[in-house]
Amino acid sequence: MPIGSDKGSFIKPGFLPLTVGPAGPTAAQAWAWGLNDLGSLGLGDTAARSSPVQIGTEANWSSLSNAASNSLGVKTEGSLYAWGRNQYGQLGQGNTTNYSSPVQVGALTDWLKATASYDGGGAIKTDGTLWMWGRGTYGATAQGNTTDYSSPVQVGALTTWATLSSGYFYSLATTTDGKLYAWGYNGYGQLGQGNPTAYSSPVQVGALTTWAKVSCGRAFVIATKTDGTLWAWGRSNRGQLGQGNTTTHYSPVQVGALTNWLSVSAGKYYSKAVKTDGTIWCWGFNNQGQLGQGNTSNTSSPVQVGALTTWLQVGGAYNSTSAIKTDGILWGWGANNSGQLGDGSVTLRNSPVQIGSLTTWYEVSDTCTGLSVFGTIVQ
Repeated sequence: MPIGSDKGSFIKPGFLPLTVGPAGPTAAQAWAWGLNDLGSLGLGDTAARSSPVQIGTEANWSSLSNAASNSLGVKTEGSLYAWGRNQYGQLGQGNTTNYSSPVQVGALTDWLKATASYDGGGAIKTDGTLWMWGRGTYGATAQGNTTDYSSPVQVGALTTWATLSSGYFYSLATTTDGKLYAWGYNGYGQLGQGNPTAYSSPVQVGALTTWAKVSCGRAFVIATKTDGTLWAWGRSNRGQLGQGNTTTHYSPVQVGALTNWLSVSAGKYYSKAVKTDGTIWCWGFNNQGQLGQGNTSNTSSPVQVGALTTWLQVGGAYNSTSAIKTDGILWGWGANNSGQLGDGSVTLRNSPVQIGSLTTWYEVSDTCTGLSVFGTIVQ
């Protein structure tokens, strides 16, 4: 894992009216904390923070995404911003200059949601088109080549892209009709094609049209279908596929037989998910307590975190986990060496600890390519 991956960022409401719904608040403040050696917190400097600090003074953000050392954010009027490391053009500025404060990507205002990835970035526009940029190794930018792009380039001609998740030089994306596509690095079968061949253009994962949510780990994927089943594929050296073993799978395999999985989030070598009954489950690598079991023992099958049934969402990345309960309180556990849990310390937590006293957190997102936690807070 590269240096510069221990950070987090959240969105906090400002004084503008907020509308809470599927897309979150219409206007919010952005906050960040953790490692900041390349300006990836967007605070105009490179000083680490163990408690939240606001990015700028405006309350007009709608979403954030963090990767190893680079970040992306979309504002409510549809403009796209980037900051942090830019060695391969991952900030979309047409150059390779680092920026420690948010800089706009182009001048368009039709961006819907962005995903920062390891040495790259991607975003979906309001017209349903998908755009990628940054390092092109293994075909990570989905352009049919391995060329680096320092400005956004459109991926094919589809206008039905719905979600995007990225890992190390690879990505998976769903379409509005329930199809799942993959591209980039495939050394452990993380593209779900039944082989270890890299693909520099999107290839469909099977023929099903029932995929709901997908999350990319370092070299593995976990996903849910519309029937509530949970699936995983790719590398399983730490048991992150939840199969009770450490066997790599080059095609999707079902995790258990339950049909009540609600949401998923992949870390570096571990997985976490929330069920419809409000329970939260983790499995895989646990060297820093990221499974929330009060210990550092690995497990290759899902284990419940505590006994509560009030969990709403789970996210975080690498070796840190964040989750929100139905009462709007934010909790965190796992690695915290750079303050990435935001609890004002750098102490490892192998069981959930409450982050602050606010009861209005709305959403937690995830990325495997950084020790990042980020979300939306509304009041």
